[in-house]
Amino acid sequence: MTDFAHEYSGRSVLITGGLGFIGSNLARRLVEMGGVDVAIVDALVPGQGGNLGNILGLEERVRLHRADIGDDYVINHLVGGVDYIFNLAGNVSHLESLRFPHHDLALNCAAQLTLLEACRSYNPHVKIVFTSTRQVYGKPVYLPVDEQHRVAPLDINGINKLAAEHYHLLYHRIYGTRTVCLRLTNTYGPRQLLRHNRQGFIAWFIRQAIDGGVIELFGEGRQRRDLNYVDDVVEALLLAGASERAEGEIFNLGGTEPISLAELAAELIAQTGRGSLRSVPFPPERQLIDIGNFYSSYAKIETILGWRPRTPLRAGLARTIEFYQQHRAHYWEGMRAEG
Repeated sequence: MTDFAHEYSGRSVLITGGLGFIGSNLARRLVEMGGVDVAIVDALVPGQGGNLGNILGLEERVRLHRADIGDDYVINHLVGGVDYIFNLAGNVSHLESLRFPHHDLALNCAAQLTLLEACRSYNPHVKIVFTSTRQVYGKPVYLPVDEQHRVAPLDINGINKLAAEHYHLLYHRIYGTRTVCLRLTNTYGPRQLLRHNRQGFIAWFIRQAIDGGVIELFGEGRQRRDLNYVDDVVEALLLAGASERAEGEIFNLGGTEPISLAELAAELIAQTGRGSLRSVPFPPERQLIDIGNFYSSYAKIETILGWRPRTPLRAGLARTIEFYQQHRAHYWEGMRAEG
């Protein structure tokens, strides 16, 4: 892993959505580097993955603000004097964005504009790294998907994430705000939401395997996807934050080798020694927004920033399973998973 200590030492960092999966792993990495002033803001919106258990052991080493970045009074005060903002807050459920479109609009568009306006007015020199999604592309026309691929989101979440990207890039172009957008693919690892299956398939597959339950594959699970271990995603975030060459750019992340959902489920069952598979019909509401086979090209970010995924899938899954087996109480039902 790259040594970012010299870039972030003595600097202040604000992580929006910092109690969530990726944000909390980023916070831990920054604290481990030492010399970084780390603040987290999270509204702990029910069902979104914010989890107080994600920062156990860090309580005295990060500053936590339980607040909504869409509240201009709050965010105007929080952005002042900050060197870096890692902007991870937002709704990530594609299915729920269709059920509650105005809620998705508020979290993924209106709140983003509020944050950008606060930065323009009170901290124009801050560096902002925004996490978007490969869902903005919709169904791929060709594979692997690169940044030149047309964008045609299949759901409201993808449309709103794309709009938020454009907000960040517009503020860079018009106001000189130092922004960069990363389009994440399927990310997995410790501290992910496992309480329900509305935020992607990987975490739910992991939970079912650990519980000895049934992993349901829509169709026959032939869809091929690429996966990134969360430590590699954190590496990309830190690289993007530290590099001036990244400003005003969009970068795909991506995995090394795509894997079918059936193959992934079989690997989880093999590693846990538990669970079973069952093929089920595609629920109509999910089939309408399914993108089929999808994997991204990370050639651009590798060329410009030197990033590539480094964690082999089998090793990443083993670390993830071990983490949840040791910390089950914080991620299964019945615990204070959400504030």
